[in-house]
Amino acid sequence: MSERKVLNKYYPPDFDPSKIPRMKLPRNRQYTVRLMAPFNMRCITCGEYIYKGKKFNARKEDVEGEDYLGIRIYRFYIKCTRCLQEISFKTDPRNTDYEIEAGATRNFMALKLAEEQAQREEDERKEDEATNPMKLLENRTKQSKQELELLESLEELRDLNRRQRSVDYDTMLSQFDTKDVQKKLEAKQEEEDEKYIRSIFGVGGSKKKVISEEIIETVEEMHAASAPDPPKKIARISCDPSAKSGTQECTLSKSLDVSQSRSVGIVSKKGGLTGLVRLKSSSDQAIKPTLAPAQNVSSADEPKPTPSGLSLLGSYSGSDSE
Repeated sequence: MSERKVLNKYYPPDFDPSKIPRMKLPRNRQYTVRLMAPFNMRCITCGEYIYKGKKFNARKEDVEGEDYLGIRIYRFYIKCTRCLQEISFKTDPRNTDYEIEAGATRNFMALKLAEEQAQREEDERKEDEATNPMKLLENRTKQSKQELELLESLEELRDLNRRQRSVDYDTMLSQFDTKDVQKKLEAKQEEEDEKYIRSIFGVGGSKKKVISEEIIETVEEMHAASAPDPPKKIARISCDPSAKSGTQECTLSKSLDVSQSRSVGIVSKKGGLTGLVRLKSSSDQAIKPTLAPAQNVSSADEPKPTPSGLSLLGSYSGSDSE
C-alpha cells in the first residue's frame, strides 16, 4: 500500500523477467468494477425503480464478436436492490449511450424513441430519392421554392430594418476613437467657435455693427397716457321760486363738469368766479347769492357789495361739509 504512488521501483541486478511464470487467465475474464446506473430503469421481477446515478458493484466483461469501428463493447451485470435479480446492460458507442439487455426495462425513453424514428424516416427518404428520380426532382423543386420564399422574407425584413434604423454616429466613432482624432476634433470645434464669435461681435473685422435701442410702449402705458384727467367740481346756485313775492331763496351746490380736464381742487386764479351765477327777479333786479340757506334778500334798496374771488372760494370750500 505504501508503494501506490511510487513511480520508480527497485530492480535487482540479477532480475530476469523471463523467469517469472505467466498466469493462464481465461480469455473473457470478468472484473469487478464500481459504477453508477447510466439511466432510469425498473426491475421486471419486483417492480423496484432504480434511478440514474445509483452506485453498484458490477461485473464487467467484453462482448464477444461485437465491436463498432474497432471500439470494444462491454457488458455489465448489476443486482436489484430489492430482490437481488441480476440486470445486464452493455455500451452503445454508435449512439454514445447504453442499451438494456435483460432483467429490467428502461424508463423515460420517449426522446430516444423519437430520435430513432426520425433517423429511420431520414434513411427511408434518402433511399427513396436514390431509387426514384422523379421523387428526387420533386424534392429539389420543393426545396428551391422554399429557399426563394425565405429570401423574399429576408429582403422584406432588411428593408424594414433599413427604414427603422437610426444610426448613432457618436457611438460608431467612439469605437474607433484615438487620441489624435480627438485632438483634431477639439481643434476644429474651437476654430468653428472662434468664427462664430467673430461673426456675431465683429472682433477683428473691418465692419462694425451698430446696435440701436428701440423703446416699445406697452398697451397699459398707452392707455394711461391717453386717459383724461378727473373732472372738476363747479359750484352752482339753485333758487326756490315758491318763496314770497319779490324774494327768492337760493342755495349753493356743487357738481362735476365732465367736459373739463382739470383735476379736482384746482381753482383758476382769474376773477371769473365773481360773476359766475346771476339771478333776476320779476322786477329785473339782481339778487345776491347767500352763503347760508336760511338767509333771504329782503329788499332791493340795500347796497350791493361787490363779491370777491376769496369770498366765493370760501363758500365753495364750505359746501364740502354739507
